[in-house]
Amino acid sequence: MRILQNTPEFKPSEVVVAEEVIDSYLHDPIASGYYTLVAEIGSTVVGYICYGPTPLTEGTWDLYWAAVTREERGQGIGSALWKAAEAEIKQAQGRLAIIETSSTSEYENTRRFHLGRGYGEIARIPDFYAPGDDKLILQKRLR
Repeated sequence: MRILQNTPEFKPSEVVVAEEVIDSYLHDPIASGYYTLVAEIGSTVVGYICYGPTPLTEGTWDLYWAAVTREERGQGIGSALWKAAEAEIKQAQGRLAIIETSSTSEYENTRRFHLGRGYGEIARIPDFYAPGDDKLILQKRLR
């Protein structure tokens, strides 16, 4: 939670939702429908990613949340988490990975990160989150 609270891109209301997802996973990993991977240095969590199969689809997965501590950014931790998540998705016969994100300038680095890993924008819903804040849907084919 400390990582999420210290990630300026996430609004307080978004952190609340992320915490609910984490709690659901920790309470019952199988029934929650979520998967979570963490990155640690020593015994300190420095990053995490949360993802899961998209209900009512065949082989489509959503990547919900990912964050790395400010101090550890730029050291390949985020890339390693994404690579590990994509490998697990492929192993589970996943064929598409979907990311939903904001169009605001605060998310520019995040979008660049995703685009650099082979995700492409496939849809934009204008003013979805708020006036001037479009919802972007990014996709990557995994097989």
